[in-house]
Amino acid sequence: MLGLKPIQLLPARERVASALRKAIISKQISEGEVLALETTAQELGVSVTPVREAFQILSRDGLIDLKQNKGAVVLGINETTIREHYQVRAALESEACALCCEMGADLDAIHNCVESAQEALDQDDSGSYSNYNQSFHYEIWKASGNEKLKKMLSELWNGLSMGVKSTAQEYAVKSLTEHKEILEALEKRDADQARKRMHRHIIRSMEDVLTRYR
Repeated sequence: MLGLKPIQLLPARERVASALRKAIISKQISEGEVLALETTAQELGVSVTPVREAFQILSRDGLIDLKQNKGAVVLGINETTIREHYQVRAALESEACALCCEMGADLDAIHNCVESAQEALDQDDSGSYSNYNQSFHYEIWKASGNEKLKKMLSELWNGLSMGVKSTAQEYAVKSLTEHKEILEALEKRDADQARKRMHRHIIRSMEDVLTRYR
């Protein structure tokens, strides 16, 4: 036993929004496709309430158009849309890292995420990495001590940003290496370095996703 604590994930509405945002960005769900509340809830294994709330989040992002019949239509997405999304994430998450350093935040939960992810990869369990990745970022937002920032980032979350040229294992190894570098800067309370490393991490994710649009 390693004594690791359970990882914490996003609330249901943000998890649903993330799953749908990832599917739209990766083109798994096409422009013009109709999303029904009940069907979406059944496919994701949740109740209708978090799906309805997720639809509101995605509508504000301009990814879907809400319909009066309780459904939604997927809108078009392009390289500009994706760049804007990741640029906002990079700016906000970089600042969250700086706040962690400046406040001397407790990093135990973040460290636990990295250790748990490494243990999973050591056991060739790259399929679990998505949860560890989500939790790593979420714990940084929490540790920043800024509830407004945490809420904004939770609603922007889009899951793993895999491109077309990497396997799940390759992506997880690359991502975890970057997480360790970010954690190292956080542990040193080096706000400038933590900010730069998180920014580079998010922009690299953006470039991976953009391979689907070229």
